Amino acid sequence: MHILLPEWHPQEAIILAWPDHKTDWAPWLPDVQHTYIELIRCITENNTCVIMLVRNTQALPLKAKLTELSISKVLLVVADYNDTWVRDYGFLTCSNGERTFPVDYQFNGWGQKFNATKDNSINQIALASLCIKPLTTYDLVVEGGALEIDAQGHLLSTKLCLTNPRRNGDLAIEQYQSLFTEQLGAKRVSIFTNGHLEGDDTDGHIDTLVRFTPDSGLVIQSAFNRPEDSHYAGLHALVNEVQEQFPQHNLFELPLPFIENAEGERLPASYANFLISNKQIIAPIYQQKEDELALTILRKAYPNHKIHPVNSLPLVQQFGSIHCISMQVPVGTIKPNILFACADGVTLYEH
Repeated sequence: MHILLPEWHPQEAIILAWPDHKTDWAPWLPDVQHTYIELIRCITENNTCVIMLVRNTQALPLKAKLTELSISKVLLVVADYNDTWVRDYGFLTCSNGERTFPVDYQFNGWGQKFNATKDNSINQIALASLCIKPLTTYDLVVEGGALEIDAQGHLLSTKLCLTNPRRNGDLAIEQYQSLFTEQLGAKRVSIFTNGHLEGDDTDGHIDTLVRFTPDSGLVIQSAFNRPEDSHYAGLHALVNEVQEQFPQHNLFELPLPFIENAEGERLPASYANFLISNKQIIAPIYQQKEDELALTILRKAYPNHKIHPVNSLPLVQQFGSIHCISMQVPVGTIKPNILFACADGVTLYEH
């Protein structure tokens, strides 16, 4: 029996993809690259490798940049991609108790909203050769940001995301539950019907709304601090829904910031879009008045983790945040010689 590993399982690497002028980050590129550098430093200084997808033309300049900044433990993997939302196209990792193995789902740009043909081939072309075990590939369209699981195999997702017909046609919720049990080893599947952030292209990914803690807790992107906000009713209903389904869990509600872009569009800034990595919570902050309260709540929710804030205001300009741009790789997944190459300095990997 195999099962999808929770995010707090010990990790050997985090996968990222470098933002460049060919991605949608182009209008904010210096600021976004600065956020990525801050994130890379945070990960590697915590003794975790960064596997960085990078275009061929950017590989040597990026190697020089990271070396100049005295950043090490980075493996540069040359690849071509549409954009940098690795959470949604990078492989997931399951374990059978003895070995871990990568799982490859289909990615079609969140229901054919954007061209994602290059992203959808990343696992096969660029990442499979790094892994000890071959990819297990499924035809189902599923994004990593749409799934959250705990150590007991309780998997979470959202109805709005799963029932978008441009993902898997008219596949019913019950069919998803069966497939998640079969393919990811889920022992229980809860699919929430409430909660969505304006400007969210993903149709309500769970990683913007509800996250598990290792000790029977749930962190929820609430709007308790903004009762007049357009999100209040939906997020309040989500809190009640979570409470009903998890009566024994401790709930930690996060405040909601209000951020608009230059065009006056509401941006889906979520404090729940954090990355758990080896006893560290890399938490998005947005230079807003709610930042410190959000960090205080995360410290209560994860008392055994160090909370490391990273300025994610540049990321939310493209409607995502820290968790969306990253994918964790549990210990035992990557070939030992690859990890050895990643252990010191910045290494260019030829595949």
